[in-house]
Amino acid sequence: MSDHTRPVHASIGRPGLPWMRELGGTGLMLSAVTAGGSPLGSMPALYGREVGVDEGVATVRAILDSDIRTIDTSNGYSDGESERRIGAGLAQAGGLPEGVVVITKVDPRDRDYSGDRVRASVAESRERLGLDRLPLVHLHDPESFTFAEITAPGGAVDALVRLKETGAIGAIGLAGGQVQEMARYLALDVFDALLVHNRWTLVDRSAGELLAEAWDRGLGLINAAVYGGGLLADASRTSYGYREAPPQVLSAVDAMRTVCARYDVDLTTAALQHSLRDPRFTTTVVGMSRPERVAQTLEAARRPVDEGLWAELEELLPPSQVWLDAPF
Repeated sequence: MSDHTRPVHASIGRPGLPWMRELGGTGLMLSAVTAGGSPLGSMPALYGREVGVDEGVATVRAILDSDIRTIDTSNGYSDGESERRIGAGLAQAGGLPEGVVVITKVDPRDRDYSGDRVRASVAESRERLGLDRLPLVHLHDPESFTFAEITAPGGAVDALVRLKETGAIGAIGLAGGQVQEMARYLALDVFDALLVHNRWTLVDRSAGELLAEAWDRGLGLINAAVYGGGLLADASRTSYGYREAPPQVLSAVDAMRTVCARYDVDLTTAALQHSLRDPRFTTTVVGMSRPERVAQTLEAARRPVDEGLWAELEELLPPSQVWLDAPF
């Protein structure tokens, strides 16, 4: 296994940004790239392919044998199968390797997102992963419920805060989509980290004001789904952020692909490095479900890119009215 006691791709994304970075004030050191476990448990309806158990566990082993030191998953991914496969990979490796951080999220079951459900979610995750303590646990997609329900006394937010206060879990984070709703949770001033997805990419900046507010509050920032669900990685895709992409977005992607080709860089690499070069983000989450995806992602992360590319891509950013969420 590689030596992970030193920064390994020291100039990744932008010269001077280290590979290992502290997440806000949590004390957690994360690698600039995090392996995302969303496709790991097999979600064919979302990702277009089945992922068998052996392939999933082999992917975890490849991650553990790489320079990626952070894994992101969730209680609800494939009804816990993502966590089970990560746990199996960790067990095969003889336990959690030194320096590796596994992040998970609490999820509702059916329409239950109560305090009791949050505590049960944490217990389930701990058992599946084979970990006594979870260093960072996100409140996941609360926008599917009313704000009053999730923030009620003794409810989901209170339960997470109490679990942190008692030392049952480490830091607590907020991971969600619709930015206007996430801003309401951010204002509670109880979270240590914020994860946004699909909303800070080459073609969508919906999370701009939310990220600025979280940064000012000192939260650690995590960026996920930088390929927009595949549109920025697969030329055959026409959807962005789990919905059909507007014509302006599709046109921008085509134009960006042409510009990237002129700079001898593929659009997938540019989409990843756009996030990696932003010093506000501690880590960028990239979904992985094949062992070979690990090396491919690291190669894309460290590939030299001409600085002139970024200004040209910025000129092609679609107008805000076609982003997933209109600006505040």
